[in-house]
Amino acid sequence: MKYFIQGWMAHYGCGLKYDDAVELDGWIRRRLRMCYWKQWCRPRKRIRELIKLGVRKREAINLGLSRKSYWRRSKTLVTNAGLNNAHFEEIGLICVRTLWCKIHHPVTTR
Repeated sequence: MKYFIQGWMAHYGCGLKYDDAVELDGWIRRRLRMCYWKQWCRPRKRIRELIKLGVRKREAINLGLSRKSYWRRSKTLVTNAGLNNAHFEEIGLICVRTLWCKIHHPVTTR
């Protein structure tokens, strides 16, 4: 995923506005959270994984047993607490907003 984002930003990054880059970054992270929910097929697995990620047991149970759609659950506070930006940095996801800043405001040495 890292290489796709880097390549996409290298090609299209010049034409993006900052707000669009921030919105795209948020959408990618939400989509990844949704994919995690789909991978964790059963409620027990969802609850177990959320607890491993540091979510309180009660909140994990409530969300794990929820019947909301995957996309809707991917935006809840509990999901965002467990699958936060630090988790995505650990697995190697690059922030689109950071890449945009590197393209449009490169550090100049003097």
